[in-house]
Amino acid sequence: AVPSARPRQPVYAARQAPARQRLPRHIRQHRAHPQGLPDFQFRAFPDGLPPSDKDATQDPHDICHATQHYCLQPFMELMNQLNSTPEDQEAVMNPPVTCIVSDGGMTFSTKAAELLGVQHATFWPASACAFLAYLQFDELIRRGISPLQAEANLTDGTLEKPLEWIPGMNNIRLRDMPSYATTMADAAGDIILFHTIKNAVRNSLKSSGLIINTFDALEGPVLAAIEAEFSGQLYSIGPLHLLGEQIGSGSDESRSRIGSSLWKEDLKCVEWIDRREADSVVYVNYGSFTTISAEQLMEFAWGLAESKRPFLWILRDDVVMGDSAVLPVEFLEEIKDRGCIANWCPQPQVLSHPAVAVFLTHCGWNSTMESVSAGVPMICWPFFGDQPTNRRYACSEWGIGVELSVDVKRGEIVDLVERVMSTEEGQGMKQRALEWKRRAREAIDAGGSSINSFTRFVEDHATGVDHGANA
Repeated sequence: AVPSARPRQPVYAARQAPARQRLPRHIRQHRAHPQGLPDFQFRAFPDGLPPSDKDATQDPHDICHATQHYCLQPFMELMNQLNSTPEDQEAVMNPPVTCIVSDGGMTFSTKAAELLGVQHATFWPASACAFLAYLQFDELIRRGISPLQAEANLTDGTLEKPLEWIPGMNNIRLRDMPSYATTMADAAGDIILFHTIKNAVRNSLKSSGLIINTFDALEGPVLAAIEAEFSGQLYSIGPLHLLGEQIGSGSDESRSRIGSSLWKEDLKCVEWIDRREADSVVYVNYGSFTTISAEQLMEFAWGLAESKRPFLWILRDDVVMGDSAVLPVEFLEEIKDRGCIANWCPQPQVLSHPAVAVFLTHCGWNSTMESVSAGVPMICWPFFGDQPTNRRYACSEWGIGVELSVDVKRGEIVDLVERVMSTEEGQGMKQRALEWKRRAREAIDAGGSSINSFTRFVEDHATGVDHGANA
């Protein structure tokens, strides 16, 4: 467990009141909830958005608008309520808020902390390389690189252009930047998101602390480049899922029950993996929200079938855009003795299983960190957001991944599976992956960079004393 230099203090988790209702029902029913933690309390505040369909997420542009223009006042009302000090024992049990920790998208919380005169720390759940890439968006605009001016820019070599001026990111190309960097200038909705995330990341630099789910050995040059632009304190505390295991491994049973999966996990697929030989299984998962076309579904299906390898394929019910994930009978017959298809699984447990040889992934940061921590090489098929940047680092910087083309074809899937599992190049990737696994564990073990950084964050912020420059 992480030692604390201060008495234990309650943690308030504020969230927008209708937000839970905006998650699809299958997620709402199975979300992790820290029940039974005496120091952890939920509070809700309205976000001004109309009710949405119970099985649909709210329009992202509406959410962006509400976050920027509505949420500050109700959030301040909640903070003032929490900071009221009645002269009874409740005031002792619920002391005033001394620090606000918020997701980078909740930009209003920075202003709230300023008005309250308390510290503010931004938690950035994605990669440090993505954060640094987003910091370059103003310069991309100034240089006339982003947004893209014509559809032809997608195929005329523009995306291959190296961006040599970015500190800490050697040889990165435009196509390696987060997907918003290649937004078309005439796509009004996408332009809103482009500027929203650009401004949100810049706003994070106003915090007294910036918390990132990474570890120093993995993204050292990138973290150094961020520190050069940030006047506050930087805390790299990843891999967060391993840190959570470390903190929850003590005698407090309620802490050990906390999980982060948004979906109900099918444990039968773990039983299936238990019957497989070591380093034999291809694991495929596109993450919680990525959707694919029916044509892509078929290419993945027959690519896995033609690989002749055992595979675990996670297929959410909503993975196919506007349709259900229906697989042909002849495919199911072909793979019945060596394929397992499930809606969801306990991914860290699956990735750490000795039978798993390679992870075909969308390169979401949680999946990437879990793969790094388990020592599993990756076949990378990024979809949106920070995923192209994560893919570039996995393949080119860390040497533990290969890239699958956007226009996925079954033959390429077969070739890449063989490349990772059966060649000398693949053996090298596996050895590097195991070395990153060792270094990830080292970071969260006693005396490691991440456990020390987390402890430092608690010590710096528990009493409300400002240890950074709140711009």
